[in-house]
Amino acid sequence: MKFRHFLMATAMSVPMMAIGATNGHGIDKANLNQEANPKADFYEYACGGWMQSHPLTGEYSRYGMFDYLRDNAKDQLKELITNLKDNPDAKVKGTNAQKVSDLYEMGLDTERLNREGAAPLKPYLEKIGTVNKSNLYDILGWQHARIGGSFFGTGVGSDFNDADMHIMHVGETGLGLGDRDYYLEDTEENRNILAAYEKYIITICTLAGFSEEDAKRMATTAIEMEKEFARHKMTREQRRTPTLRNNVYTYADFKAAYPHIDWDTYFASIGIPAPEKLNVSSKQFLEFIDSYLPTLTDQQIRDFMLMETVAGATGVLSEDFSDASFELYDRILSGKTEKEPRWKTAMTIPNSMFGEAVGQLYVEKHFPEANKEAMKRLVENLRVALGKHIDNLPWMSDDTKKRAHEKLATSKVKIGYPDKWKDYSEIEIDPSKSYMDNVVNATLWYTMDNYKKIGKPVDKEEWLMTPQTVNAYYNPTTNEICFPAAILQPPYFDLAADDALNYGGIGVVIGHEMTHGFDDQGRQYDKDGNLNDWWAPEDAEKFKAFADGLAAQFDAVEVLPGIFANGRFTLGENIADQGGLRVALTAYQDSLNGEEPAVIDGLTPLQRFYLAYAGLWAGNIRDEEIARLTKIDPHSLGRNRVNVSLRNIAPFFEAFGITEGDPMFRPEEERVIIW
Repeated sequence: MKFRHFLMATAMSVPMMAIGATNGHGIDKANLNQEANPKADFYEYACGGWMQSHPLTGEYSRYGMFDYLRDNAKDQLKELITNLKDNPDAKVKGTNAQKVSDLYEMGLDTERLNREGAAPLKPYLEKIGTVNKSNLYDILGWQHARIGGSFFGTGVGSDFNDADMHIMHVGETGLGLGDRDYYLEDTEENRNILAAYEKYIITICTLAGFSEEDAKRMATTAIEMEKEFARHKMTREQRRTPTLRNNVYTYADFKAAYPHIDWDTYFASIGIPAPEKLNVSSKQFLEFIDSYLPTLTDQQIRDFMLMETVAGATGVLSEDFSDASFELYDRILSGKTEKEPRWKTAMTIPNSMFGEAVGQLYVEKHFPEANKEAMKRLVENLRVALGKHIDNLPWMSDDTKKRAHEKLATSKVKIGYPDKWKDYSEIEIDPSKSYMDNVVNATLWYTMDNYKKIGKPVDKEEWLMTPQTVNAYYNPTTNEICFPAAILQPPYFDLAADDALNYGGIGVVIGHEMTHGFDDQGRQYDKDGNLNDWWAPEDAEKFKAFADGLAAQFDAVEVLPGIFANGRFTLGENIADQGGLRVALTAYQDSLNGEEPAVIDGLTPLQRFYLAYAGLWAGNIRDEEIARLTKIDPHSLGRNRVNVSLRNIAPFFEAFGITEGDPMFRPEEERVIIW
């Protein structure tokens, strides 16, 4: 459903920070497992103490340093949002304070939600319940704009071939279980998961008012249809190939290529003119849908669209709906044993829907301007260091190096928060209406706000993450890296800390995002963000050979009995991790200006640098979540981001005296170094 994302969603070196050896901002040895041998399992040595002191509770399927920081951010946001009710602006209809506060309170009001039950859903089900072949595209356009994405999806984004302009993209539908392998791999585990999914559909559809007979038929129909979708969807590895997702048509050619879908009616129903050109991100899937839809009966179409509407609404209805969702997605798929506190669930929607309004409050209280200035200096240090690495690549030609330097030099950096905040004035939050109606109305605004960008220039100042997000990103079509305010806190970033820790923490994160511009996907975009092959052919072949070697290293890791990591799927993140580690170390060493930093608490600068990096990935995780993430997450598990990545890096071996015969050692001829 469209509104699911409200419920769940890379000069001179300048010294940046003074070393803080005795101020409590160094390596916390309580986080180490000093009984473990760093030469045998560095992850356990660096993170074992933290993992022991942060055991998993029922609320979590995984709890690591990222989750720890996100919980801290959630506590900060809870205070900010809760205090809004005492803000005079919250009493004034139409203010951001009113909208955020009222929406949060509506999410907290389980008494009202339980009293209303499925009633808020009924008008939507009644409309979709009238669908048939003659009105399908009228209703499908209405549905896509508000509450769903049945059969295919549409949205506006950058043109791969002209990144300064927006284009309409047409792509695949989602799957109820998230990944195609649940439907296609015939294992006992997947059969059990599909049985649980069937039970889930029957439960939520009966809660929505359908008879048990109808609910069982809807479940059977939905699962059989999703199996067909899964057979024709791109693999996760194919999705990592931008050229496969770049298929631009004129509108006339598009309609001729997919003639069984009434595109004129579809776009008119949304309320937008037909686009002059479109990009199809998955030709094989749209060809399938175009031929598949005419074979379906009216009943099958109704059953599937109704089921999707109910499933998409479980987070904004009564607790019995969210209980059913928890049972499937959290307990069975992820291994959780208890739901998160209601305030966290209630906060998710206003924090997403009015993300920059909440972000403005967050920045004012929790993001010192000094952090932004220090980050600017650190980013430039990393940029210089990556330039040195490009110069020193023995396998890359001078011509390709020149173009790589051009891309690096023109990359844009966003730190902390946007210069211009998003305007939410057109979204109305009315407590007299149901929670669901408010969310659907806001979703419609977001959909139309996206669609109105068709054919218009890309706003290069727009942010793709809110300031309160504990994360960072690289966007290839704008050639930009972004570091929201919330990630710029310990242990990633601490102005009072030892430089080795900051370079091993946020420095590696910066290097990671910069390297994404040159990973297996990012390298296919030029300095202007266009999908354009700027590599000399022989250099591209050498890169691919290195990338294949790195993928093979991760493929060899058995994450659970009989389940192996997917080195091809996680390749971009693994390249970025390795690049971040190497470039950040160079930047750190350059910042010393030839001085030899002190040994602190018995740890050398190199040791502190690598311990800081490893500490970022400390965490405990359930087996169910390991299996799930191995299917759906392009990031490697934390343990592998440490142990597999570091085994390619010679200074790491030197730092901890790792030599041939030690489990952490990798012979030089087997190491893979790309950037």
